[in-house]
Parts: sequence; C-alpha cells; structure tokens
Amino acid sequence: MRVPQQRPLSIFLFFLGVFSGCTYALDVHSHRLTSTLAQFIVWCPGAAALCTCLLLRIPLGTLGWSWPARRFLRLAYFLPLLYATPVYLLTWLVVRGSFTLKSFEASMVEPYGLARWPAFGTFGVALPLLFTVGVVFEAVWSLGEELGWRGFLFPRLQQRFGFHGACLISGLIWAVWHFPELLWTDFRPVTKPIFFLACFTIMVTANAYLMGYLRLRSGSLWPCVLLHATHNTFIQSLFDPLTAPVGWAKYITTEFGVGLAVTVVVAATVLVSRGRLREGFSPAATDEPR
Repeated sequence: MRVPQQRPLSIFLFFLGVFSGCTYALDVHSHRLTSTLAQFIVWCPGAAALCTCLLLRIPLGTLGWSWPARRFLRLAYFLPLLYATPVYLLTWLVVRGSFTLKSFEASMVEPYGLARWPAFGTFGVALPLLFTVGVVFEAVWSLGEELGWRGFLFPRLQQRFGFHGACLISGLIWAVWHFPELLWTDFRPVTKPIFFLACFTIMVTANAYLMGYLRLRSGSLWPCVLLHATHNTFIQSLFDPLTAPVGWAKYITTEFGVGLAVTVVVAATVLVSRGRLREGFSPAATDEPR
C-alpha cells in the first residue's frame, strides 16, 4: 500500500523539530554554540530522515546514495569559488584594510608549528590540506544536513510542487532552521538582525536551487554534500579569515552580507536557466513500504 505523500513530510518535520529543538534549547540556554552541539545540530536533519524512513519502512536507497558522474562533483567543488571570489576580491579592493594576509598566515601555520615560515606553511602546507583533507572532514558534517534536506526533503517536495517549489520551500526551511543559533548564541553576526537574516535567507534559498539542480541532474546526494562542504570550507576557513570586518566589509562579506546573497542568486539563475530540468522526474524512488 502506498504511503500518502504528506505523511513522510509531516513525520520528517516532526522529528526535525524534536531533535533540533532539544539541541537548540541547550545552545540558547548557554548562549554558546559549542563544537559538540554544533556537530550534533548538523546531523539533526539526517537523523530525522533516517528515523522517518525506518518508521515508515521507506527504502533507504531513496536518499540518493548512488555515485554521480564526475562532472557534477567537479561543478560542486568549484561553485563556491566561482560565486565567492568576486565578492571578496571587490571588498579587498574597495574597503581599505579589509585584506589581512599576515594574520591569516599566522592562524594557518600555528597548528603546524611553522610560524618561522608563514608563506611556506600557509601556501605549501595548510592550504593544500584545507582544499583536500579539510573538505573531506567538512563533508562528514555536511552529509548530516544533506541527508535531510536533499536526500529526503527535496525529492518528496519535488514530487508534489515541482522543481522550483521544492527548491523554494526546502531553502526557506533550511534558512529558518538556522535562525536560533544566529539570534541567540555567540554565533550571532555583528550586523542588525533584520539585515543579516534577510541576506542569509536569500543566500541559503538561492543555494537550495544550486543543490536542487545537482540533486535532480545527477540523481545523487553526493554533489550536494560536496557543494555544502566546499561552501563552508572556502568561505568560513579561507575567505572570512582573510577579511577584517572593517567599514562596509561586514555588510558585504560572510554568509550574512549582501555580496554572497547577490552572487549566489546570479549563480543559481545562470545554472538553472541553462540546465535541462525534467519537472516530471524525481530522484526519489517510491515511498511504498518494503
């Protein structure tokens, strides 16, 4: 017997609310986003997806485990560089004192004990490791979110609302899910809430279109995991540490500035408009019990 389409979505959102609510309650109570809680939080969507599949006996294969064509992995890896580099280059050129290479080098070489050779330690050791091992490590945590957002939620929304509806709805859920940590923990940005929430929501929703495109075209979860991992790695561990929050820089850069909100929208518009999307196709298999 076929499971009604709305039932898996409702149960997923219930589990997501319970798991995330418990974790965010600890964060908000302490006003701190500790590394342990942050690692638990990012796996709440994945845990909600797995629990829903187990409860409704939905095959776990519907979450998109198949390995994709290499071109989708290459695209996922380099997309954040394409939409982030113009934002930061423009900021460094326009906002005086916003480029902080020396402090960046110091922070990069410190874990490796190479303070006497900052240039070699940064460009010969730290950055190559960041671009490879760092991305792989980040992918472990990105998998937790993507199992929920693109593994479970997007394909089922796409069946009901089409590609654009699924991207919009999943993107808004994805953005709002982050609000508690942005508003009530020490992860809070330095600008006004109305500004950083608007920029972040636009950026995340546009990113959901990139993710949805990769999920639909590749039929796989892994390009989404890789894009999520490279986005976090390149922006949070490369571009942001290179940038001092002086003057207008804090309003342009980071995931909470207007720069990425604009460039990710442009990237999503270009990619989706040039792509061949099959509205009737869904990467999810049937939700019938096994």
